[in-house]
Amino acid sequence: MPGAETALRRVRRLAQADRDTGEAHPGGYPPGRLAVGTDPIDIVGHNFMVPPSVNRPGTVVIMGGMAVDSGVEVWRSPAWRRRAVSWLDSCLATAGAARTGAVEQPHLRPWATALRAPTTRGPVWLKAAGPGTAYEVRLYELLASVVPDQVLAPLAIDVRQGWIVLPDGGPTLGDRPSGKDLVDALVEIVPRYGRLQRALAPYADDIVALGAPDMRPAVLPARFDEALDAVARYVSRRGTPAERDRYQRIAALRPAVVAWCARLDGPTSLDHNDLHPWNIFPADGDGGTGAARFYDWGDSVVAHPFASMLVTLRVLRQLLGVRDDDPSLLRVRDAYLAAFADLAPPAVLVATMEVACRVGMVARALSWHRVVRQLPDEEAGEFAGAPLDWLASLLDDSYLGEDR
Repeated sequence: MPGAETALRRVRRLAQADRDTGEAHPGGYPPGRLAVGTDPIDIVGHNFMVPPSVNRPGTVVIMGGMAVDSGVEVWRSPAWRRRAVSWLDSCLATAGAARTGAVEQPHLRPWATALRAPTTRGPVWLKAAGPGTAYEVRLYELLASVVPDQVLAPLAIDVRQGWIVLPDGGPTLGDRPSGKDLVDALVEIVPRYGRLQRALAPYADDIVALGAPDMRPAVLPARFDEALDAVARYVSRRGTPAERDRYQRIAALRPAVVAWCARLDGPTSLDHNDLHPWNIFPADGDGGTGAARFYDWGDSVVAHPFASMLVTLRVLRQLLGVRDDDPSLLRVRDAYLAAFADLAPPAVLVATMEVACRVGMVARALSWHRVVRQLPDEEAGEFAGAPLDWLASLLDDSYLGEDR
């Protein structure tokens, strides 16, 4: 897989640059040095390059430029929008496309924003990530190299600013079927996601080098301690008596967390960490499932692969209004585990998945902490207690936690 090897070399150069300089180096290239194809060209005062591993017509990767501030106030400002739209227009021109209408901003959250623009090649989206999830931009190069048919191919990337332009994927799975039809679709789709994870397993160390959080079982007890510290700060500052009690009970679970992690062996891989129907695009947007693509990797971590089913099954359970042992949930669970059937008997896979989902709650808590730790209390709002809520799920009888 030559493209993947090229991406892998770039990832390793990036990691080495981080070790040598103590700070992130933009994609392994000197600042301001980019290219298109294999030859650099000048566009609006910059050099651009498409790495061979993302060798698709019109793809632009921008490594130069200064990193910028992020957050709701920045992203809603006219100055930021003008700069982002100017960059988008330049990238479209490089790709031989042009914008055909006004740019909208339908998504504005404390952790990211997204602009939507109509173009001569269909709608495109510019996503700007905050510092807590900016590694998603770097990750896309590796994804586009190793599993190109299972992700949206990026049209443009600016690593320094945390910007990425993606084509519109059409209606998501969550926009289409419901009830039994949704279950049937997921039964077809989740084995494809499991195969994606198996393809990415050899790159686990390199994905961590890109900046994805390391939630592998060997280090997860330490991550549990980090999550406890984060929650302790929240509880001491604004926790209710009930929340303080929950925190104490969570802290007492540490020996159990260590024991759960010790039970998880085998390969690790990329865990989407937020895999629900609204982050899945069916094939060609027509409801088909054979070539589904997976989107929004901003919460992803490197972990035991089975932890991915925590959000998938929990959201499905909520949508259907059923219990953990409902046949619909078991169908989706078993369909996913079928992608790993050569590794262990079904009963062992099920038991391992339940443990992986339990400890996966630590990764979910820290994903929310990465978002809210940079926000003032008034801006964090309802999200401020999310890390505590996810850690508190460890106290529940259900391996998926209870809906809160």
